[in-house]
Amino acid sequence: MTTIAAPVDPECDPRVRAVFDDIRATRRTDHVNAFWRHLAFDAALLERTWAEVKTVMATPSALDPLTKELVYIAVSIANGCSYCVHSHTAAARAKGMTVAQHADLLAVVALAAKTNQLATALQVAVDPAFDQATRGAD
Repeated sequence: MTTIAAPVDPECDPRVRAVFDDIRATRRTDHVNAFWRHLAFDAALLERTWAEVKTVMATPSALDPLTKELVYIAVSIANGCSYCVHSHTAAARAKGMTVAQHADLLAVVALAAKTNQLATALQVAVDPAFDQATRGAD
């Protein structure tokens, strides 16, 4: 159940329509998913959020698009966001994620969760070799 209803006709707002048109063009689809439709209750929030998503996820950078989606899935799992786990798993599949890669990703996420919890429970001090402040510039 949502905490706010999606606007009935969000594209009657020209700012929302412009963002939705850009989403469609950037993603090469006619579909604007529920996340964006719900954010349309606040055109400024929609604009800011889409601009950041477009910059980080759709602009070429040092990480390839599939890697970005895999990281997004891992963070979404850690944050407990079912919507983002589903949407970015679909996006990763569209970008070529194989069943084996998905299984490897889940194994890494599970291992990281376990070792993070153990390190936190044991309150293990960070090794000086891992601490940039004690190592100086690389």
